[in-house]
Amino acid sequence: MKLDLTGKTALVTGATGQLGRVIARTLATCGANLALHYINNEMKAKELKDEIEAMGRQAVIVQGDMTKQDTAFRIRDAIQNTLGNVDIVVANAVIQYEWTSVLEQAPEDYLSQFESCVMQSVYLAKAFIPQMQEMRSGRFIGINTECAMQNFAHQSAYTAGKRGMDGVYRVLAKEVGEYQITVNQVAPGWTISERDRTSEPGHDEAYTRSVPLRRRGEDQEIANVVAFLASDLSSFITGAYIPVSGGNVMPAI
Repeated sequence: MKLDLTGKTALVTGATGQLGRVIARTLATCGANLALHYINNEMKAKELKDEIEAMGRQAVIVQGDMTKQDTAFRIRDAIQNTLGNVDIVVANAVIQYEWTSVLEQAPEDYLSQFESCVMQSVYLAKAFIPQMQEMRSGRFIGINTECAMQNFAHQSAYTAGKRGMDGVYRVLAKEVGEYQITVNQVAPGWTISERDRTSEPGHDEAYTRSVPLRRRGEDQEIANVVAFLASDLSSFITGAYIPVSGGNVMPAI
């Protein structure tokens, strides 16, 4: 049994981010060609493109604000003209902001999270799902978070955006399942990324004590689950919210 994405084309939004770049590399390692989305970091996008092409894969970079519908359609057309139809969409991009209490959080922060979590996914669906329906296959994967289950203080805008995103994915899974398109979410915990490996260790003892596996997850462990959901090995899984958090959150029946 092999996780093989040879001949598939994947779009990763926010591909230059800490987690996005590992997801992109992992999908390429499994054989996929990549469309690498970025909004500001063109240098990192070009570096990642070169890295993936050195693996023998095809790669293109696409730029734009994923909270705008015209961006999703423009990116779709650019990818189709270079790599062909997209088989795998990974909605990973998210707007960063400073967390504080509900009473102190700026209203625009709630709007930004709604736009980058909910509306990005809606626009990506409108742009790419029709292609997948024609092909009668496809993988639509969103990066959610354990925070959507935790509802801790100071997380309200992020949690609200991600919980709204969860609703979109569950409904979409039911709407497109007959076309053999799967729609799933990966929900990381507090993840160790390249930034953590090149800086002073953080104070995470309290967090790790709460995790049954007694450690933080690695970015590669998140990317592995994305690759599994992108593959034929996950062909009968849809509508799932899958925590990759060492057991820190556990959806209940």
